[in-house]
Amino acid sequence: MGAVLIRDAEALQRALEVDGDRVNVSLSRETAEMLVRVVEAQAKGQGIVVTHGLQEVSPAEAALMLGMSRPQVRKLMDRGALPYRMVGAHHRIAVEDVQDFLAGERQRRRDALSKFSALENELGLTE
Repeated sequence: MGAVLIRDAEALQRALEVDGDRVNVSLSRETAEMLVRVVEAQAKGQGIVVTHGLQEVSPAEAALMLGMSRPQVRKLMDRGALPYRMVGAHHRIAVEDVQDFLAGERQRRRDALSKFSALENELGLTE
């Protein structure tokens, strides 16, 4: 997999060296699928964080991934809602834990909106 991605990255670099607004390049399906996910996220206005293969991030990087401030992340860590470990004097959070937290928050929000919608219907507040 690594060799294919390296080859595709080199092909993209060469294609970008040619002047013009359009780029013609042949990529592996795997790379094309990854690029589609990135472009779709960007088109939807979602943030994109590239971790360069890091398995752990700092609270500031986690904040970027979660779309909140570093102090908010520290509060989550202090409450135990976001696991972390200490490396010397530095806090490190597993990227997987950040992603799990985000998925849990999305589900919690969906559940809350569903309950709110049911309450609106029950009270006759919808048309």
